[in-house]
Amino acid sequence: MNKGRLEAFSDGVIAILITIMVLGLKIPVGSDWNALHPMILSLLTYVLSFVFLGIYWNNHHHMLQAATRINGGILWANLHLLFWLSLVPFVTGWMGENHFDPVPTAAYGIVLLFAGVAYLVLQKAIIAEHGPNSKLMTAIGNDMKGKLSATLYALAIPLAFMNRWISFGIYILVALMWLVPDPRIESVVHQHEKHKNGE
Repeated sequence: MNKGRLEAFSDGVIAILITIMVLGLKIPVGSDWNALHPMILSLLTYVLSFVFLGIYWNNHHHMLQAATRINGGILWANLHLLFWLSLVPFVTGWMGENHFDPVPTAAYGIVLLFAGVAYLVLQKAIIAEHGPNSKLMTAIGNDMKGKLSATLYALAIPLAFMNRWISFGIYILVALMWLVPDPRIESVVHQHEKHKNGE
């Protein structure tokens, strides 16, 4: 199966999720800067979630660059990832509207954790289809950054009941870790292209 349809569908879903999030922001009551004050936490949560969805879109694109074919397992793994990403607007609104109360903040972490796990599952499915010497396997190696992210999310969930700001800080830290696109996959794909073209 060609990967083009998978990429187009995933791009469309992520674009819709970002649109849903921005439509969930309430219009301020008032016309001066003070009208935004009650919305500061909602805006912060929106920005963080926008960054997370952008990171997933970016890395999803790079990961599929390393794939040449798609099978049923990859399709289901991709849907599994999109399922968890589809919950991001819900937990974004819940956490922002409730001023980072413990349960919504923990729920936000749960969604991010399972989205991270789903991304790792998709990686494994692509590697399984393309073999242990595939471009993706060569690029990610043991993927310490992905495993570290999942560990940090798992820590942030119980910490939300002790200090919500520590959890929020962990979410920001993970976003910063991934903000710069991972160059490993792009580099490996480029090297393979050069080798194929006899350069």
